[in-house]
Amino acid sequence: MERLAATPAGIALSPLDKIVDGAARNFVLEMRAGRFHGFVVRRGDAVFGYVDRCPHMGLPLAQKLDDYVASGRIVCSWHGAIFAIDSGECLGGPCPGAALTPWPVTVRHGTIFTV
Repeated sequence: MERLAATPAGIALSPLDKIVDGAARNFVLEMRAGRFHGFVVRRGDAVFGYVDRCPHMGLPLAQKLDDYVASGRIVCSWHGAIFAIDSGECLGGPCPGAALTPWPVTVRHGTIFTV
């Protein structure tokens, strides 16, 4: 099955309160064209979505389910790359100048949706 880099808009993912403030949750969406792997980080009432693929080696960032955030940053558990939650920009590690691929998400009426 092909690994996708985007999803259609309007997919309801989860109630916002299912993600602890400051933490993240993994989402795998199976569609006709293939499978999408992404994650959403919650910061208060805001959410930030990214494709679950490190720009350094192309691996998923978390080795353990939903283990994306440490000390207020997104961290690749394979090689230690550190990324800003709000922009996906690499702040340190083996991928200077790179960034995570954004996955557009929003919160409407307490539920996280793809955009």
